[in-house]
Amino acid sequence: MIVPSGEQITIAAGDQRAVVVEVGGGLRSYSAGGRVLVDGYGLDEMSSSGRGQVLIPWPNRLQDGSYEFDGQRHQLPLNEPERHNAIHGLVRWATWTAAEHEPHRVVMEHVLYPQPGYPFTLGISIEYALSEAGLQVRTTATNLGADPCPYGSGAHPYLTLGTTAIDHLMLRVPARTVLRSDERGLPFGAEVVDRTEYDFQEPRRIGSTMLDHAFTDLERDQDGLARVELRDPDHGTRVTLWLDKSYPYLMLFSGDPLPNVNRRSLAVEPMTCPPNAFRTRNALIRLEPGSSFTSTWGIASDSRSN
Repeated sequence: MIVPSGEQITIAAGDQRAVVVEVGGGLRSYSAGGRVLVDGYGLDEMSSSGRGQVLIPWPNRLQDGSYEFDGQRHQLPLNEPERHNAIHGLVRWATWTAAEHEPHRVVMEHVLYPQPGYPFTLGISIEYALSEAGLQVRTTATNLGADPCPYGSGAHPYLTLGTTAIDHLMLRVPARTVLRSDERGLPFGAEVVDRTEYDFQEPRRIGSTMLDHAFTDLERDQDGLARVELRDPDHGTRVTLWLDKSYPYLMLFSGDPLPNVNRRSLAVEPMTCPPNAFRTRNALIRLEPGSSFTSTWGIASDSRSN
């Protein structure tokens, strides 16, 4: 019997274990020190609510699924029909190949061929690697076509510390700016987070705050990394998601409207561009023929630091 997410590629190092899947090339599970750190999905399930998925060639939403690039108008399928949006790219349900596999690492590859709405060719490679520092995910996209193409990238892990709800957890988000969105999930403005309910620059309880927001103006450490920290004050456990400078945006989603999430975990989504970037061109990457773009994020538990 073929399982819904296809081939399961397991990598392990010490007390860490991760499972990467053939369908979508995403991260189905990750644990360290006997603790589950990614709220994934079962072997007999499809990925739900974007769990662990790869968001390429754009993350989040694209208004009406339409955009213009180099004078040409393109129309993508509306896979969020209730909001009349195209969402989360074109590779989430595609077949990926494990091009390299060692005990502690795997490299997943996929060629995104031209199709209606995105008549460009991308070669995509994602390395998942475990080390003493935790899990590192390095994504490289290369324009294999003859023309320039628009590109954006994101990832959709849900962080968990094993609690039934995230409300009492302490959250730190090193972001100075939050994007405001309309009822379709499309940004219409930005504001500083100071003195708002979205100010997590200093660790504080999530409480009843509903999160479905993109953040930017990220504070970074000397190594150039921005770190989002989720901590359980009752048990002293912590998980950190870090992202390099190629990701100037991140999305936080508490999953309130989704019954299979409903605040049991927190999606922390690195993004190279904000929602609707194919239309606004905000931080949109233009890949020239033969050129590549690489971005890296990762997860560390409280016993591992980057």
